[in-house]
Amino acid sequence: MAVLPIRELGDPVLRQPAREVSPEELRGAEVQRLIDDMIETMRAADGAGLAAPQVGVSLRIAVIEVRPGNRRYPYKPPIPLTVIVNPELTAPGEATFATNEGCLSMPNLRGDLERFENITARYLDREGKPHEETRRGLTAGTFQHEVDHLDGILFVDRMADLSSLSTWEQFERFGKDEFVERITALVERVGS
Repeated sequence: MAVLPIRELGDPVLRQPAREVSPEELRGAEVQRLIDDMIETMRAADGAGLAAPQVGVSLRIAVIEVRPGNRRYPYKPPIPLTVIVNPELTAPGEATFATNEGCLSMPNLRGDLERFENITARYLDREGKPHEETRRGLTAGTFQHEVDHLDGILFVDRMADLSSLSTWEQFERFGKDEFVERITALVERVGS
């Protein structure tokens, strides 16, 4: 496994919709190695997720995981390692929540945006097995963030008001306490 360079804002690959992965490709050594490298890269960067375009590969693959003790996201509920291939998300309702996100492709930036509280996620795992599950709260937000990457969308594109855009340092200083209080109430209300 290898830690891959993460593409940053301005790289055209981040703005291109990624293509679906065929069953043959998914079974192949090259894609399986890519998945392993994406997991290693996400963990090395203390991310909550990583999409293939973020490492320069325009395929509909993302990895998601929040381990206890994550330095970047200590307030996020744990998410076991999940590999999503060719994901499709639907929102069963219209309820949204205000969140504040960062992104490994936009280092040192965070901003406020709305995400659906609940989503239904349909995807293949790395073995090609289909999954359909409901994700809630911050976990639903993480899934939406990663699937946005597969559609060429960055979190700043979802921000209704850019005035909340800040550096991580300023978020920690001025916004984190209020955000964690708000998000804790969300997790208590709808789950992780």
